[in-house]
Amino acid sequence: IGTGSEDGDAVVRVAAPAKVNLYLHVVGRQSDGYHRLDSLVAFAGIGDTVEARAAGDISLTIEGPFAASVPAGEDNLAMRAARALAEATGADAGADIRLVKRLPPASGIGGGSADAAATMRALLRLWNARLDPRALAALALRLGADVPVCLAGRAAFVGGIGDELQYAPALPAASIVLANPGMPVPTAEVFRRRAGPYSSAARFSETPETAARLAALLKARGNDLEGPARAICPAIGDVLSALARQPGALITRMSGSGATCFALFAEAGAATEAAFALVRAQPRWWVKAGSLESDATRLDRRAAPTVH
Repeated sequence: IGTGSEDGDAVVRVAAPAKVNLYLHVVGRQSDGYHRLDSLVAFAGIGDTVEARAAGDISLTIEGPFAASVPAGEDNLAMRAARALAEATGADAGADIRLVKRLPPASGIGGGSADAAATMRALLRLWNARLDPRALAALALRLGADVPVCLAGRAAFVGGIGDELQYAPALPAASIVLANPGMPVPTAEVFRRRAGPYSSAARFSETPETAARLAALLKARGNDLEGPARAICPAIGDVLSALARQPGALITRMSGSGATCFALFAEAGAATEAAFALVRAQPRWWVKAGSLESDATRLDRRAAPTVH
């Protein structure tokens, strides 16, 4: 978790990286209607940034390219996380929270969940607060199914409705390109359209030594939500095809419930060139290249500097 100072005031700066579902199987459905999943989640060196500064009350300012696309004030998941954490810890303190929103909303990469988790990490540090790990995990789950793994900040197999985490073997050095056609896809509608038999869990214990080996393992798995997501947003197919045509792409897949898709690369240069090629061909798409991260907390040290 990065810290800085401006005019003598301490600022806690935390990265909120994109969550990437390297595979996602729907393995069943509970009596309450929630689907049970088995997924390998990692993070990208691409994301939002949360900054927190001590204050008398809790407030939220949102900046960045997608600031106007997310709720402001009390309806924002980062603000809800701050309020819930203050109540749970009994913290008699406030915070001025600044969210730099770079990830597109409703895009399958957990932007809001990442923001909520980063806000919790930042405020725990700012307030010097402690909370029992089980209580913290329960609070995260109440905020959203992706918040627990984003809060854990490490590559993990995610089960249940997001409440069951098992840390994954270390992932190899790899680069990733994220691409979104600029169309939000409603998660609830994707799950509603899912049909057919359920898949089996597909976890592995092997530690893949190379990006190529990781891609080979992932090719034996899939994303069960891709079909219904493509029915809602056919442009997902165009994104996947465009990514697959890029030199050096080891595997292409949709993340979460879409519409963001990704390609893995062994070399950072190939990922960067692929991103440039996609932007030239599809200037309306959101396209970013970055690293694939096993440990998202390392990104805190590279969190973006304050934008004035």
